[in-house]
Amino acid sequence: MKKAFSLLELLVVILILGILAAFVAPNLIGVGEKAKRDLVCSQMSSVAQALKMFRLDNGTYPDTEEGLQALMHNPDTEKYPNYSTQPYLEKMPKDSWRTPIVYVKEGDKFDLISYGADRKEGGEGEAADIYYSRCQK
Repeated sequence: MKKAFSLLELLVVILILGILAAFVAPNLIGVGEKAKRDLVCSQMSSVAQALKMFRLDNGTYPDTEEGLQALMHNPDTEKYPNYSTQPYLEKMPKDSWRTPIVYVKEGDKFDLISYGADRKEGGEGEAADIYYSRCQK
């Protein structure tokens, strides 16, 4: 006599697996995007530290027009005579979606912006822009 599972036993097992999947799947969906957003905040923190070192050496943050390029090479030797002999950043920082991080100087403060998953300014939900100033909160 062969021993095998009956159709009823297989249906019960499939039902149990379906119920487990229904509880687990919603918790896993969206976790990847949240991790990407958290990573962007971490990357922005590193860039912010480089900007603060630039300010320590030069007395001011780079202008918006000079951008983050100013952290890789001195944009104006007369304006920044105390520029470090080593670059503040080795390469242009990009966010989790491989888009360059945007730098904006506002008075004597700055902000860093990632355009998020849609790679466009604005957006909502997972496509919303990520601001360094809001990452800190």
